[in-house]
Amino acid sequence: MTSPDNAHALTPIAAADRFICEPDPAHPGWLRWDVTDHTRYNHVFIGPMLLRRESGTTCRVRMAIEPKHTNAGEAIHGGTTLGFADVSMFAALYVLTGTDPIGSVTVDLSMQFVGAGSGKRPLDSVVELIRETKRLGFLRGTMVQGDRMVAAFSGTVRKPSIRAS
Repeated sequence: MTSPDNAHALTPIAAADRFICEPDPAHPGWLRWDVTDHTRYNHVFIGPMLLRRESGTTCRVRMAIEPKHTNAGEAIHGGTTLGFADVSMFAALYVLTGTDPIGSVTVDLSMQFVGAGSGKRPLDSVVELIRETKRLGFLRGTMVQGDRMVAAFSGTVRKPSIRAS
């Protein structure tokens, strides 16, 4: 695993063999985020994501939308949006603070669906770190396609416990 060059003070991921976070040569200025085990939910359902730090407290995470992410009306399924919000909080927390995603867990996640997302365009999760404590990260964000808002969310992530081996 390589440390992203647009992130600051990143701590090494405990299980670096489980996640990839590295510059994406096909998308200059973006990092590629994925799990190395392609049988896991993150890869199978969400797929590789792109992310970039936009400020000291904000990160943009992008998901490519495929037919499997849509409903019968060809709009992005609400479950896709909710699952992406969850996964994007971990990617953003890593890029913004260096928090290891291995062992981190979602404490709560609340979402407000505001509009239908197009099944033909990428979906961006713009995640803001509201507050960080020793054990928790408090985040909020919006799901957008261009200037169109699809959803808003807020959530809390509990950071991993440090355990003696």
